[in-house]
Amino acid sequence: MDFLFGHFPLDLVFLGLVAVFLVLRLRGILGKRVGAEPAARTMQPTPTPAPVIEGKPEPVAPATTYDIPTPDTRVGQVLSAIAARQQGFTPDGFIRQVEDAFRQIVQAYAVGDIETLRQHLTESTFTAFEAAIVSRQQAHETMRSEIRDITDMAIIDAELSPDVSVPYARIEVRIVSDQVSVTLDQNGQPVSGVDAVTEFSDLWTFERILGAATPGAQWRLGASRSA
Repeated sequence: MDFLFGHFPLDLVFLGLVAVFLVLRLRGILGKRVGAEPAARTMQPTPTPAPVIEGKPEPVAPATTYDIPTPDTRVGQVLSAIAARQQGFTPDGFIRQVEDAFRQIVQAYAVGDIETLRQHLTESTFTAFEAAIVSRQQAHETMRSEIRDITDMAIIDAELSPDVSVPYARIEVRIVSDQVSVTLDQNGQPVSGVDAVTEFSDLWTFERILGAATPGAQWRLGASRSA
């Protein structure tokens, strides 16, 4: 035993023991620190907010479809005869005038604009419209009418009187439109119609004496009914 301890490097043994002690000490400290730390979190990517588009234009209203009979049809031949007797008349120009008149008449009837109606209606039709407006006013009712779109307009019939001395013409037009049309009582409750966009299909007949030199002579609404 004296031989072994006399020749074995005791300083190395001492340093080894110190190293083992330090390793165990550090392991205990590190173990406590790791256990005390919160669990690692998986970072979720921050969602990128969707771009906000400001000033987005309203959907474009569908273009109006115009249906005009060709010259080889019966109605087309009558339209040609009307054009021969009425200077400046063309089916295309006529149907666009009707579109404008339709908007004016619908709005004028809703608000009770008598003078505008007088300009666009024949005498008998004006009398009927005026009576309806007076009846509505006496009942203390109001009408709200708004044309959203006119989707289709078609010339479906035309007549020319055989009397050459007084050439009288009638043209019937089918008008398909999207409208809000509702009549309200004095308490604001609906009496007729609906407060929602509804499709209407109407047949309007316009009349005039051809070649009339009377100032302001024009096509006027002579009859109207649902298609």
